[in-house]
Amino acid sequence: MLTIHLNTYDGASYALPRLLEWDITLTGSVPCDSMSVTCLYDEGMAEVLPKVTRFTAWQDSEIMLRGVVDAYEISLSNRGLLVTVEGRGMAALLLDNESEALSYERATLPEILANHVAPYGLKTEIQRSPVGDNYSVSSGTSQWKALQGFTRRHGGFDPCFRRDGTLVVGPLWGSGRILQVNDSTPLLSLHKREERYGVISEVLIYDKVQNIRHRVVNQDFLSAGGQRRHVLYMPRSTADARRYTGEYQIAESALEQVEISLELPGAFAAVPGDRVSLRLGRLQLIGTYEVVESRSSMDTSGERTELVLSVR
Repeated sequence: MLTIHLNTYDGASYALPRLLEWDITLTGSVPCDSMSVTCLYDEGMAEVLPKVTRFTAWQDSEIMLRGVVDAYEISLSNRGLLVTVEGRGMAALLLDNESEALSYERATLPEILANHVAPYGLKTEIQRSPVGDNYSVSSGTSQWKALQGFTRRHGGFDPCFRRDGTLVVGPLWGSGRILQVNDSTPLLSLHKREERYGVISEVLIYDKVQNIRHRVVNQDFLSAGGQRRHVLYMPRSTADARRYTGEYQIAESALEQVEISLELPGAFAAVPGDRVSLRLGRLQLIGTYEVVESRSSMDTSGERTELVLSVR
């Protein structure tokens, strides 16, 4: 059974009564993890709810999500007097705060964390420590983008968040857990979508200052008959910056080329970072995919999990 514990800015804590409905969506990254829960309202909440800043969702003794409370709502209807609390994972702190303009001649991970993460009190686990030359952050960039841009450019990965709110400087994928789904699995629904629209076959980059023309190709998509060229103009740049920019644009465009969504009975069947092995003969769908989003919910019809799968 899912339970919710709330914490106030002045150090108090409060456990919500038995939940009537709840919905938790996990991504491990962005879009941010999110939570919405509904329960009966009682007068004791009047002093607590205006002060609430953090929440922790527990499934038995396991933390399913810890994060920031965004809003609460009290409603009166034929269902009774109810309260709904909404929130997001701890990534919200980096998404909601902007960076000042900064330039790093030689950026190190400790510097990046000190400037863009440490001010928000996040617990951090370092799995990789990239270093890179000539990294800049524009004024108004979110602190998340400042960190993500650095790790992606100089480490080749996006950072992620654990469900307990820990920021992990390392890739999300590869938890080692694999969910088996076959013809005997009680699927509630399944959809597979494969699209070519939006996938880039070639990026042509012009360095306007040095008058250099650089071509980055998505050979797999070109070989499959794809044709979608993007042209980018950059100020003075290095060969590494041009290569990174082209490869980044191509990789981002291909992320959702194949997307499978499926719904299973029961909550938290899998979470982002897990993999799902599909062996569905009647659909001719066989392969192993990454979980990029997991939405678990409960209402009058029971508990269920909706998984979004893709290739990473």
